[in-house]
Amino acid sequence: MAQELEIKLTLSRESSRQAYEWLLDQEGASPGARKQLINTYFDTGEADLNRRRAALRIRQAGECFIQTLKTQGEFVNGAHRRQEWEWEVPSADLDFSLLAKTSLANDLDLGQLGPVFETNFERQVVMLDDGEAVIECAFDTGEIRSGRQSVPLCELEFELKSGDEARLLVWARKLAEQVPFFINLISKAEQGYHLAGIHEPEPLPADADAVTRFFHGVSVLWLNGEVTSELSAAMGELESKLEGNTVRAAGSPGDVNLLDDLKANPVPMQVQGLGRLQLALLGC
Repeated sequence: MAQELEIKLTLSRESSRQAYEWLLDQEGASPGARKQLINTYFDTGEADLNRRRAALRIRQAGECFIQTLKTQGEFVNGAHRRQEWEWEVPSADLDFSLLAKTSLANDLDLGQLGPVFETNFERQVVMLDDGEAVIECAFDTGEIRSGRQSVPLCELEFELKSGDEARLLVWARKLAEQVPFFINLISKAEQGYHLAGIHEPEPLPADADAVTRFFHGVSVLWLNGEVTSELSAAMGELESKLEGNTVRAAGSPGDVNLLDDLKANPVPMQVQGLGRLQLALLGC
């Protein structure tokens, strides 16, 4: 078992292209592999895995197959921290013996697992080594598919490979000055479950801080177009914090207007500067 620490950004295809070119031009950057990835996610008919906040997939890259089990983990300072198990397997079929070694075997009928949806995309990588951390920047472009339904996928993931985890936010802030994006807490798996019609994201616990609830609410808004009570309440709390100058200087009083923009036009991808606001709010 390993731990994964990453920041996931959602952006347009044009912004993704610009971000790739900008990152590749930075000191310490080098082009990594470009792969076509086919990912099949498995669950029971009652979505028991999803209810346990876990995701199970088999990823095919060429002739290589990797079986992966992930937990939802926690959101800390803009990044997701998850537990992850990975095993090489000989084919696209689940190896139940590997799952028997995890906690799933104790409370889940493994025989009920079957394919639910796919996430199929091209991954283009830039490796960053700035002397303080090594970060994998993975650009994923493709689609999520369940039955005859599909939705586009365009994401950038900053994943810490070694070094100082604070550098993830440093590089996200640098990129925010170059292209528009927003930090998305909805995983590829959650997008797939939503598309399959068997899961909707639930509000975070009431004791979650306003910044995290805002991030989650924006992500849910992007997914299903719903301005939830979670998002409305978080925005109300954050407006007072911004007006009270409790956000670090990068936020600036103008960021209050971005919240107004989001209220007037509740489409996260169309709110310029949303990612910069999110990064500034992490100082609240």
